[in-house]
Amino acid sequence: MTRKTTKEAEQFVKGRKSSFLAAFQGLSFVLKTQKNAWLHLLATSIVVILSFYLQLDRMEWLAILLVIGLVWMAEFLNTAFEVIVDLASPEIHPLAKIGKDVGAASVLIAAILSIIVGVIVLGPVILYKFNLFQ
Repeated sequence: MTRKTTKEAEQFVKGRKSSFLAAFQGLSFVLKTQKNAWLHLLATSIVVILSFYLQLDRMEWLAILLVIGLVWMAEFLNTAFEVIVDLASPEIHPLAKIGKDVGAASVLIAAILSIIVGVIVLGPVILYKFNLFQ
């Protein structure tokens, strides 16, 4: 390997390490500052524990994990959007409010979808597991 190739590889690794560090700092910021993220964390924990208990199959897990990921992505993007709006418009402005409200609505939509998928996936399994079919 040439010296140039080695230096490029080192720069690549250093860049990826920096990217991961920034991502974990973003994760930490959201979990430390966003109360709704605490609710998402609680809901995620309950659903994952329940899913293990109910022994979901692969496709059921896939559906559950996809909607969990969707809610978390919406929450993180909404937080990023709110911070950017606060930076761009520190004073109260009607358009800033609309932007923040629309961002919050995206989290609401994701959360509602996750509840619907949760009922579709977990509902029948719970009914069967606890002999609630009459």
